[in-house]
Amino acid sequence: MREAVEPAVTAAGLHLEDVAVAPAGRRTVVRVVLDLDEDAVGSLDLDTVGEVSRTISAALDAADPVRGEYVLEVSSPGTDRPLTELRHFRRARTRLVRLALHDGSTLTGRLVEAEPDRYVLDPTPDGVAERTAVEPARVARGRVEVELNRLGADGTDVPGTDVHDDEEGPA
Repeated sequence: MREAVEPAVTAAGLHLEDVAVAPAGRRTVVRVVLDLDEDAVGSLDLDTVGEVSRTISAALDAADPVRGEYVLEVSSPGTDRPLTELRHFRRARTRLVRLALHDGSTLTGRLVEAEPDRYVLDPTPDGVAERTAVEPARVARGRVEVELNRLGADGTDVPGTDVHDDEEGPA
């Protein structure tokens, strides 16, 4: 299955994170998880996912690796993906992350650097107090923290990122 899907994903300049095939009644569900290149910062947009979905569908139809009818689901990893590989940490740059260390402690901060020998966190109000580097071998697991509002480079809220932006204040 991966052999049929990967050329379409690579041609779009994306990374094939996973392909899973599962029965669903009389049909088969083919789940494809895509991501941007590890050096990219930001999110995979829906227009790109739609375009690549059509290309993947055509590739699957041509290769015919699935017997009978199938449903194709194409998505990105989302914020709930655990950070387990260097490429995951690189993709999480600029995001608020929580690292659980092998010694039982945790570190929270904005991930600004992810290299084979260190992850660097910048301070956040409820996280590390100063820029902190941690060796990957000390990290048991990591995850991206969901932010309901996000601060810009100048320390102020980025417009449109607060869940209350559409609410009117008191009169």
